[in-house]
Amino acid sequence: MTGRASVVPPAPVSRALVTVAAVLLAVSASPAPAARATAEPKAPEDFVTLRSVDPSIIQEMRYTTAHNFVGEPVDGYRQPVCILTRPAARALHRAQATLLRQGHSLKVYDCYRPQRAVDHFVRWAKDLRDVRMKAEFHPLVDKSRLFADGYIAGRSGHSRGSTVDLTVVRLPAAPTRPYEPGEALVPCYAPQGERFPDNSLDMGTGYDCFDTLSRTDDPRVRGEQRANRNLLRDTLGAEGFVNLPEEWWHFTYEPEPFPDTYFDFPVSRRSVAGH
Repeated sequence: MTGRASVVPPAPVSRALVTVAAVLLAVSASPAPAARATAEPKAPEDFVTLRSVDPSIIQEMRYTTAHNFVGEPVDGYRQPVCILTRPAARALHRAQATLLRQGHSLKVYDCYRPQRAVDHFVRWAKDLRDVRMKAEFHPLVDKSRLFADGYIAGRSGHSRGSTVDLTVVRLPAAPTRPYEPGEALVPCYAPQGERFPDNSLDMGTGYDCFDTLSRTDDPRVRGEQRANRNLLRDTLGAEGFVNLPEEWWHFTYEPEPFPDTYFDFPVSRRSVAGH
């Protein structure tokens, strides 16, 4: 023996094991795939923002605020923007031209309404404990009656894109003051000087008043209030809008481009092509 330690050669490694190890190393080094966000639905090309067609029409989009019968911003209303089908927006532009010559302007409260907002209304109506806005919007109607009396439903013509809630304002129009959550509420059918201030002509009730006095032809509405309702209905009717008899503020342009489709894209400028 020489006294030198003997070296034992390493056992051969199979090529299969080397290949598996390389694959595992590559996988562990690769970043985990990012979670793919669900894309929000977009409006069809025939939808536009009202401002792009007629920027002179005043917009007071109530459902982006807490001043509505729910008492909080409504699901799906991301921005205070009026979205309508192009034919409906153009018809409003023609009606606005008529009113401007008379020293008046249209003011919209609500336009296209996503189905998710309607679903929010339904959930609210089923929660009989939530009566925080009752004193203003439905003081004489028990919340348990809202479905049976037709004030709330699972579908809305607004979701088809050609229905609009609106009023008439005398120019020059002072802006309506902001609603302060928690402030004292006054019934929506109270005299105009007592209910929540609105720069609208006196239509006999406030907007979204769940009361029979909101019926367009209610016989108790007379004088100046009757003349104002007729001005709104006649001006819009001349441009193809049909009034819902139960609500003086509710009009649908006919023929509707989407008479059987209820859309659910959010109310935001990004939902409309080119905005």
